[in-house]
Order: sequence, then C-alpha cells, then structure tokens
Amino acid sequence: MLVTGGRIDAVGRRADLLRPAIREDRFPGCTIIAGLADAHFHPVGYTGALRRLVLKNATDFADLLDRVSAAERDLPAGETLIGIRLDDETLAERELPTRLLLDQAAPDRPLILYRYCGHIAVTNTAGLAVAGISPDTPDPAGGAFDRDERGQPTGVLRETAISAVSSAIGDRAAGLTPAQVAEASRLLAAMGLTGLGGIVAYGTSLLCDGSNELQLMLDAAPELAIPVSVLVATEAPDELSDAADRVSSAGRRLRFHGVKLFADGSLGGHTAALRTPYADRPDNLGTHRLPMETALPVAQRSLDLGGSVAIHAIGDAAVGHVLDLFERLLDAGAVPERLRMEHVSLIADDDLDRMASMGITASVQPAFLASESDWLPKRVGRQRLAYVYRFRSMARAGIPLAGGSDCPVEPPHPLHGIAAAIDRHGIGPDEAVTVDQALEMFTTGAAAAMGFPPPLSEGAPANLAILDGDPASMGPSDIRRAHLLATFIDGKSPALPADQLDWPG
Repeated sequence: MLVTGGRIDAVGRRADLLRPAIREDRFPGCTIIAGLADAHFHPVGYTGALRRLVLKNATDFADLLDRVSAAERDLPAGETLIGIRLDDETLAERELPTRLLLDQAAPDRPLILYRYCGHIAVTNTAGLAVAGISPDTPDPAGGAFDRDERGQPTGVLRETAISAVSSAIGDRAAGLTPAQVAEASRLLAAMGLTGLGGIVAYGTSLLCDGSNELQLMLDAAPELAIPVSVLVATEAPDELSDAADRVSSAGRRLRFHGVKLFADGSLGGHTAALRTPYADRPDNLGTHRLPMETALPVAQRSLDLGGSVAIHAIGDAAVGHVLDLFERLLDAGAVPERLRMEHVSLIADDDLDRMASMGITASVQPAFLASESDWLPKRVGRQRLAYVYRFRSMARAGIPLAGGSDCPVEPPHPLHGIAAAIDRHGIGPDEAVTVDQALEMFTTGAAAAMGFPPPLSEGAPANLAILDGDPASMGPSDIRRAHLLATFIDGKSPALPADQLDWPG
C-alpha cells in the first residue's frame, strides 16, 4: 500500500509501489485491515466511564452501597455523585435499588445511578428534593417516575423522567475536560478504531456529568486522535442548525453528520416499545418517545442541512413507527442513504422486508448480545427470540449494516463486536454472520453510515489496523484475543494516553 500525504495512493505489489527514498513500514506475518470504525458511540459518555463510579460488577445491594459510600467519601462537599452501568440483572436481588436504600449510603448528597442501558436511572431522596419531585409531580411525556403503593416516588426514573432530575443536579457535578476527551480518543485509537459516529447532546450531557457535550467536543476537537462524524441529540430544529454551524467550523477531526432521535427505550429496562407485551411483564408494552409532529420538523431540518437522520428503535413497535416516519421523509425527497435506524433489536418479517425495500441502513451493536444473553429470553419469550438481532436476515435482504458498540452501554473494543456478530454468545445462532460480513460491518459498513470514504480505496484516508493474525482464519475467541500491533490514522500512528486507562468493568 502506497501512502502519500496521509491518503492511499495505490494498493498492489510491493515491487510496483516502491519509490526512491520512500520510508517503508513492514509487518511480517501480520495482517493489514481497514481501520475499524464504530458507527454508534458516545464519546463524552465513554470519557466519563473512564473516570466515574462504575457499578457493572456490583454483586448485591450491600456491595452496591459499599461502592457508593466509598465514592461519596472521596467527593467534595456538595458535589453530585454519578454512577454508571448499574445492572439489576447481575445483582443478587435482581431488582433496582430505591431512594430509601441509597439514602443509607448518601443521605445528604444528591446522587444519580444510571442503569447500564442509560434509559433508567435511580436517585436518592436528596436528588428528588433538589429536582422538586414530589408525589404530585406528573409523569413527563415519554417517561415515568416509579411510585410505591402510597404514591411516593421510589427514586427510579424511566426515560424522559431522568432529565427532570439530571438537569437539576447536573450543575453540581464535576465536568469533564477537553484534555480528558482527547486522551480517551487516543485510547480508542489503540484499539484499532479510526473513526466514530459520535452521539453528542446539544447541551447537558446525557449522563449528567456537568458537561455541555457539544461544547466539550468542540473544545477537544484540535487534539482528537480520531475523526468523529457528529450526530447531534436534540429535538429542536434551531438547536440542530446551530450545532451544524459550530461543528462545521471546528476543524478536520469533527464533521456534522445529522440528528439523533429516540423512538423508545431498552429491552433490559422494559421501555423498548413492543407490539405485544413483555414475556415477563404481561401488562407492559414499553414506552413510545417520538411523536410524528416532533420528529418530522427536526428530521427534515437535518436533511436540509445536508445531514442524516438516525433514530433509536429497539422494540418491534418502535421499528414500525420509525419506518412510517422514514416513508414520509422518502416521499418528501429524502435519499435512503441518509436514513439510518439505530439498534433494530427486534424486527418482524414484514418490517424487515419493508426496511429492505426502502434501502434504510441498520446501525447495529452485536456486543449487546454479550450482556443480554442471560435475560433476553425472559424479556421477549422463546417464540420472539428468533426475531432479535437479525444480522444474517438483514444482510440477505440487502439492508446495509453498520457496526457499533453504543459505548459506554457496551465496551468499546471493536474486535469484540466483530466476534459477537459471528458467535452471538449463543443467542439465535441462525442469525450469525460470516467473518467477512462481520468485518464489513465495522469497516466499510460503518464508514458508509458515517459518510466516510470507502476504506482502502484510492484517495481515501490511510486509516489502517495491523493485527498479529488473519481474522479470516480465526474463530471468534481468537478474534477477541487478537493483538493490535499498530493503528494508522491519516497515515500516522497516534500517541497512546500517558496513563493507559482501560475500560472499567
């Protein structure tokens, strides 16, 4: 491969590409692949995960309280305590804590603990008090405050109810810095990632860390190691226009890519919108979050700005709703390549065929299967299990697939996502894809979904990953353990972070 000025000049035989006085980098016995990309990533959330209280490995309520107490003691007085990746499915009690339980660890300090999916959080009594949440507070549209038998809020916040608390206590949290975001991007480059589809909130961080996400990314832009194609999380057309202007002038590492919207929640939190009720909660159909009258104006504004429309849809009811919305956009002149559905976790045959006929991209996260394999059958039931994460069916139908992690919901390692697409952690093996298809999801597929040039094509940025073996001859376990020898972005290998932060839990 001949690289000139950070771009690929030609690919061919070494003898044909050699030039006088050219530097030659050789990797005997290794495999050069296209730089890996993640089409659905939360860069500020990932940065926070490296530095916040992480609860994924908490074993029970007692362990959870010990971790919260220890973190609480280390914070300055008055600062909000934030915890992430709380997983009720791995706690011995198999349920979420309540405000009364959390009050034992932090009776006076406002805190908020996010379930690992990000669609449910728990706060304590102090957090509810600061936010002014009382028994008389109505549930917001698209969300709910859990209540006990007396009508008192339990502290469990679902979907849009989270922002009622996070917006009130977020200013008391210590914000992240541009230097920390830039350092985190260098760590991602060390994993072989050479491009991100970055979900960035227009204002307050989605994880209540006291940061204005958009401004933080703009400030970090000059030092980012990885190009980020920015999807702005907002429902306001004017906010989207402002974000597009600011991102477009931020420099070469950031580019405006469009809007990110939410049609429902998560399967784990019972808030993904389903056609028929949850198998383990027969009275629950999930939560719809995106009325047409809200979605159409901001989606059309994104298209008018030259951007894309990316909509989170996990449950089959939400998938159908988003396809209805996309049909209206297509009828108004949108091109399919600029419409993408995020996650597509549960999709029925009729909607899969409809999605294929429309040419919509499916932005999927195979790593979800790793964390959902133990409880997914409980949520959807055995009959519907055949309709979850239908990667092979979508590929056969001609639906473009873009791979991602949704980090910090899941770990950021792209090789783990590739392996999960192949072995599916035992869930629905009939929907497994080949090694080549899995690699394409995290290279050409992700690049196309983010608006980047086709990897390894002449004139494309020289974004490469060097592995110590050939993925085509590896099994999924070997792919997970593959050693990355080098990453090249625009023909250069970025420096690694000084403190070598690793993914927590």
